[in-house]
Amino acid sequence: MLCREKIDDYTILEVNLKAIIDNFNYFRSLLKRDTKIICMVKANGYGIGSYELSKTLQNNGADILAVALADEGVYLRKKGIHLPILVMNTEKYSLNKIFQYNLHPCIYNQNILDATIVETKKQDILHYPIHLKIDTGMHRFGFNPEEIPDVAKILKNQNNVFVQSIFSHLAATADPFLDYFTNQQIKLFIYLSKQLEQLLGYQCQRHILNSAGIERFPDAQFDMVRLGIGLYGISVCTFSHTMGKDRPYGVKPVAVLKTRILQIREIKKGETVGYNRNGILDRDSFVACLPVGYADGLNRHLGNRCCQVFIGGHLCPIIGNICMDSCIIDITDITNKKIVEGDEVEIFGKHITINFLAKKLQTIPYEILTSISQRVKRVYVKI
Repeated sequence: MLCREKIDDYTILEVNLKAIIDNFNYFRSLLKRDTKIICMVKANGYGIGSYELSKTLQNNGADILAVALADEGVYLRKKGIHLPILVMNTEKYSLNKIFQYNLHPCIYNQNILDATIVETKKQDILHYPIHLKIDTGMHRFGFNPEEIPDVAKILKNQNNVFVQSIFSHLAATADPFLDYFTNQQIKLFIYLSKQLEQLLGYQCQRHILNSAGIERFPDAQFDMVRLGIGLYGISVCTFSHTMGKDRPYGVKPVAVLKTRILQIREIKKGETVGYNRNGILDRDSFVACLPVGYADGLNRHLGNRCCQVFIGGHLCPIIGNICMDSCIIDITDITNKKIVEGDEVEIFGKHITINFLAKKLQTIPYEILTSISQRVKRVYVKI
């Protein structure tokens, strides 16, 4: 029986950092020269490793990074990342860390704004950059439009913080059938951001576009854009296109989840494999056990022949229930190809895409990537 350390060598998430750079440069090519790019590296870099990703981006032209929580930013600072880092979900208890590690708080309601000003006064901090979020229709975080005058009044009566940027979040940039709503959000954002600037008496940077927005709404670039899932090689647009027919679609996949066969067995017709005897064999079969399960991020709903893996040039179904640390595949149809224990198996990558798995699970690619657990070893390549 293999120990977990040995299994870690078998199951890996291989990340192509060159593809990350290529994707970054692809989106860069869609922007005006002076438009800055905020790269989203929250949730451990969407599951692929925030430090390695941030270091690569820092060395290849990214302007700003963004995380969800202050602790994510603190980790990057301790690892030597010096780019500006936005904290999207600023919490009151995290303000000390934010100031200590020179992180930029995003402010989305009056409680957080008041707490930030109070804390800067306590620490005799002047002119600290904050980023103000306005709700234009996503209805998740952000100041309501009617709150803008009061917010501006609070900000004008102090000098501890200043608004470096104003931003909002688009709800449906990937869906062309909802473009009317996206355009409404953009128009409202233009109006509210101008109103806020007039009340403050100074100009701020503005940003509203996400990955799909960069591709589909070039006129709304403003001063900055926020590049998230597209950086990781996934387009969430409902159709494939770019700014025009003369420019090929350029996003490349960056991650491959792969493992190796631990054991091959011959099982008779009528026998079952796995828990609850769900994997009933309708013929004499050769099956292979893989050291990857739901604790590694392989969703249980992909079992019982719902999905396949790629091995030796063939697709082989996952049979029976997926276990915590393993799953079983049917290799009967390719045993003549001399499949042996130790052979490599692709869970997702070039032949089985993350988008394909997301559709199978009726979810989004984000969930597939971020579900890969930390016990799966990340291996970084530049090819």
